[in-house]
Amino acid sequence: MLKKIRTLFDASGPKADAATAVDPVQMAIAALLIEAALFDGHFDDREQAQILKLLRTRFALDEAAARALFEKAHVWAENPNNLHRFTKTVKDALPHDERIKLIEMLWEVAYADGHIDHFEANLLRRIGGLIYVSDQERGAARKRVQGRLAIDGDQGAG
Repeated sequence: MLKKIRTLFDASGPKADAATAVDPVQMAIAALLIEAALFDGHFDDREQAQILKLLRTRFALDEAAARALFEKAHVWAENPNNLHRFTKTVKDALPHDERIKLIEMLWEVAYADGHIDHFEANLLRRIGGLIYVSDQERGAARKRVQGRLAIDGDQGAG
């Protein structure tokens, strides 16, 4: 517990040695996915499973590597001051089409618990703006996810 609190006040974030170092883009994406799951105040097994699936697929990770990335990112995501750091990392490192794919991943996490609330929709709107994905592109990404998940387009918020 004390270690977790210390990392929140450490400007450089959680420390990692060379053997456990994580790519900053992977960390930023994982943390944003976790932030999307945490934002509505309910973080359940379906959301965690969806995040792990997305991490395995996006980064071609095995289960153990995806779990390790998830655990490290979870510590980072609990600090609300890191949102801008994560989005800046993503904006600077990923081409536009990859940032749109990230928005789709975020919608998949948001829908994992069966519904979208206004808090989640607002967070995805904010993240979209911070990584320079327009509202139109964000809305199109949401519709693609709804189609893949066979979700009624009228379900959920914003």
